[in-house]
Amino acid sequence: MSEAYLELEHHDEARALFGSRDENLQRLCSETGAQVVLRGNQVRILGDDGQVKSCLAMLKRWRELLAKNQELTSEVIIASLPSATPAKQPVEPRESRETRESPSRGAALLQEAGWPSRGLSDLRAGRDRVGTVQAKTAGQARYMEAIRRNDLVFSDGPAGSGKTYLAVALALESLRAEQVRKIVLVRPAVEAGEKLGFLPGDMFAKVNPFIRPLLDAIHDMVDFDQVRRYMSNDVIEILPLAFMRGRTLNDTFMILDEAQNTTITQMKMFLTRMGQNSRIVVTGDSTQNDLEKGVQSGFRDAIRRLSSISGVATVQLTGKDIVRHRLVREIVSAYEAEQA
Repeated sequence: MSEAYLELEHHDEARALFGSRDENLQRLCSETGAQVVLRGNQVRILGDDGQVKSCLAMLKRWRELLAKNQELTSEVIIASLPSATPAKQPVEPRESRETRESPSRGAALLQEAGWPSRGLSDLRAGRDRVGTVQAKTAGQARYMEAIRRNDLVFSDGPAGSGKTYLAVALALESLRAEQVRKIVLVRPAVEAGEKLGFLPGDMFAKVNPFIRPLLDAIHDMVDFDQVRRYMSNDVIEILPLAFMRGRTLNDTFMILDEAQNTTITQMKMFLTRMGQNSRIVVTGDSTQNDLEKGVQSGFRDAIRRLSSISGVATVQLTGKDIVRHRLVREIVSAYEAEQA
């Protein structure tokens, strides 16, 4: 029996090569007769000489296609297999061409948010800070440690203290380490003190203003093309809070941002979406409640009710944890002093 090895750039390349449910890998093994084992970023190929050589050649060919920013659709995979000859290659359906040529719903959302579209070849030399984000204050260090040790974490703190950014960083870190299979980022669609009125466009265009801060946090750590693949394959979902009703999410890292704008009923609905091997981080600023007058915030209510439960942690960040422009800390301090 022969064997060969292929080193991949990172785990996301394996996802792109093998498919979201390993459908490409299964087709490759069936076609070549070889066995393929993935350990970390290393691909091990087992079989006789012909099987190993054929399988290795196909994987290298798929990497070349990805480097040219060509999606590995089922049609492309079939056309690249050894059994496919020019006379037998299927004609690509019009719908498949349209799907590939037009952006997916996730990609369209990113483009509407103003992200530049770059080739996949830029990914290898581009932005990828997953696993490198570190706390800059003692409060942020406590926050990150709480997320790593608990299944449910509440974080209350002022703007600029890193609540959302650090939660997204740890969610991506957990995804890379295969501790979870999916990330769901959620925000309540509540306007901050002014009525926007009717927003044109489809659902993604309407919710874009509310979820843009989550996209910004991801964009600072991961390149556009990588996130586009994540969102196209539903590995990352970004959606309004109302869309969570009725779901049960297993093996998922869920983040609820701007939680001070949830009602008690909404907060209960969101927290009870947690399935097996899932984790939740709830972030908010209790000083910036945009709910209608007289409506009680579900954020502070949940902290009061649940903080004593084992596996639940609450982290209070302060103005000392603000890491934006130095003036942000001064601005927050000035408003807090006035309120006091």
